[in-house]
Amino acid sequence: MHGYFVVGVALIVAAQVGIGTAAVTRYWIPPWVRPRVVRPKLWGWGALTGALGWSLFMVLGPLRGPDSALMPYALGGMGLFLASLVVQMTAQRPGRRPAVPPDTERP
Repeated sequence: MHGYFVVGVALIVAAQVGIGTAAVTRYWIPPWVRPRVVRPKLWGWGALTGALGWSLFMVLGPLRGPDSALMPYALGGMGLFLASLVVQMTAQRPGRRPAVPPDTERP
């Protein structure tokens, strides 16, 4: 079962690296996020950083086993992944806010 998990993680990370590379070099964004992304190169760098952070976390954490000496590095990889999500969010169009909050009345 461990081998299937390793292959699954490798395929997901490889797909994320491919999408990030396409976004950085060709400005190509996957169709499911295309309407919201306004800065594809920044989004691609976020995807590449996320792939690096996720692979660091998985290789040094759950896939390696219970090794407490490498746990700070694994958690650093998770922090890098979360930072990449922030980078990808900054590359997207900001959400719209209503002019008047729905729970208040106009005078």
